[in-house]
Amino acid sequence: MIVIDCDRHIMEELGMWQQYLKPETLNGFEIRLETDSDEKRAKRVRDGFADVSLPPIYKVGDYDILSNWGLEMQIATALVGSSSSRERSLAKTPAGQIVSMNETNISVALIFPTFTGYIVNHEKVDPETSLQYAQAYNHWLQDFCSFDQSRLIPVGIVSRHDTSSLMQQVEEISKKGWRAITIRPEPILGKNLSHPDNEEFWQACEDNNIAVTFHGGTHLQGQTVGIDRFTSRFSLHACSHVMEAQMAFIDLLEGGVLERHPKLQFVFLEAGCSWVAGLLWRLDNICYNEFPSLTESNIKMLPSEYFKRQCWVAVEIGEPIADTLKAIGHEKLIFGSDFPHPDHLHFDLKQIAEELPELSQAQINDILETNPKRLFKL
Repeated sequence: MIVIDCDRHIMEELGMWQQYLKPETLNGFEIRLETDSDEKRAKRVRDGFADVSLPPIYKVGDYDILSNWGLEMQIATALVGSSSSRERSLAKTPAGQIVSMNETNISVALIFPTFTGYIVNHEKVDPETSLQYAQAYNHWLQDFCSFDQSRLIPVGIVSRHDTSSLMQQVEEISKKGWRAITIRPEPILGKNLSHPDNEEFWQACEDNNIAVTFHGGTHLQGQTVGIDRFTSRFSLHACSHVMEAQMAFIDLLEGGVLERHPKLQFVFLEAGCSWVAGLLWRLDNICYNEFPSLTESNIKMLPSEYFKRQCWVAVEIGEPIADTLKAIGHEKLIFGSDFPHPDHLHFDLKQIAEELPELSQAQINDILETNPKRLFKL
């Protein structure tokens, strides 16, 4: 059985930035690590905290790359960190990725960043520096995936800080022969996905036949949903993936991006697929017909029809999918492991038939191979 992993991550090491960027051009936004010490650890123990060594804090300039990453969160991470240490180590090198893929029967993987998205989309980083980090990462990723170009498929990252640079970024990615990019679903520096300044970007993606993947994540230094009312990992993590995916689709729909760019394909990752049915039902049956004069210019058919025409969504092993299958079928479902991130390592691909009994073996094969081949033109 061929398995295409549509959401696999690398663990970027600090040295890559020193190799692919010139520090003097970064306007004070160099990447560095703030490490723990014996003195800090001893003080924490005296204050009643667990006696553990904390992982380094990733910083860009004077700013943490992660929001709401306080002491309790750092300790919680340290307490469970050993459970995924081997996977995170393998994710640092292309050879390690291939070893892990062989162990888990992954045939081909689309490669996404872990830390770079937090740097490129950081609200305190200036547009020029954000763009430099995006370009440097793409250069490094090209070299990383050249280790085995048939199995490691690069997904380019773009900086949305300066919308006037977006079209050129897409052209550069297209010239590499890449078929997908990844962006955050949130507004970046106050601009929604459907902001008029993004129109040339969407046109460039459509013209170059590049799929747009949305990969949310908790702790962005930005405008992720929930950050205005929560500070805990539990609540922020509950909001950051699924709710952002829903709002991204609504933004693309109401803003007319889907209507104006019918060939453009959008991919929602790490949010599961069980949210799709409820949202589409509500949009079709409550929102769409309520005030036709307000939506008729940008939404000219049922919202569910746009989704079925242009959107793809990653299924998570064990989630309830019966309603989503009824709503959009299985033809727009794909699989992503989220390797090596610890919140998904307990999902076992070998159990997919048992954990998703709604699917036939033929449908499983489509999700694991046929659908992603069609989407990413593999």
